[in-house]
Order: sequence, then C-alpha cells, then structure tokens
Amino acid sequence: MPLKPRQRDIPKIPGAVRFYKISAYVTGVMLLLLIFEMLFKYTPLQLEMQLGGQGGFLVPVDSTTGFNLSTAILIAHGWLYVVYLFADFRLWSLMRWPFSRFFLIALGGVVPLLSFFVESHMTKLATRQYEALTAETTPTTEGAPA
Repeated sequence: MPLKPRQRDIPKIPGAVRFYKISAYVTGVMLLLLIFEMLFKYTPLQLEMQLGGQGGFLVPVDSTTGFNLSTAILIAHGWLYVVYLFADFRLWSLMRWPFSRFFLIALGGVVPLLSFFVESHMTKLATRQYEALTAETTPTTEGAPA
C-alpha cells in the first residue's frame, strides 16, 4: 500500500511543486548550455566562451582574456543541480513517494532534455494527488440544511 502525504504536509505541496518546477526548468536550460560548452571545448573546434575579452565571444581553449563563460556555466550548473536535488527531495518527501521516483527525478538533471519531460510528468502527478487529497479532506456542503 503506497504511503500518502501526512495531513500536516498537504498545505506545503503546492509550494514544493512550484519550487521543483522552477528548478527543473533552470537546471534543464543550464544542462543544455553545458552541452554546448562541451561541444565547443572538446570537439576539434577547441573553443571556449568568454565575455569582454579580446578575440570575440569564442576563443581557443586556454586563451581567454575576459570573463570565462565556459567555466561559469560549469560552476553554475553544478550548484543549480544541488538546488534541483533539494527541490526533488522536498517534493519526494512531502508526497511520500517510493525511492525509485526520487532517483528518476534526480536523473532529470543529468540527462539532457529529460528534466523537461520528468518535470511535466511529476508536476501533473503531484497536482492530481494533491487535488485528490484536498477533495477527500474538504467537507462537502451538499444536503446540509440552509
């Protein structure tokens, strides 16, 4: 029998879903930027991205004279993935889902484009479960004397 969210946690679910949704989109976009950065740097192109330096936006590896945007993307994705994992853990623990679902959501932040699909599915699932929980805990006024 699957576990249901605790009664005291039900009001926290919409905020957790919103936080997860935002972090999933941000992480997905950063992962796509990271893929482009890796393609520029580790293919025969051997280019890095820079801002404000000599030589334009794309320069040969290890010759940046401005702000190294390639390194910034690497660092930003790493830290934003940590935020994504926190959002994943918060949603997973409030919903009391099985560990396999936590693992699937976590994969969304490391497999390109997967975060967008996983986010869509998990958001719909959490919203449906939340609506069912609020429907069963909200007393109905049908048949009550006026």
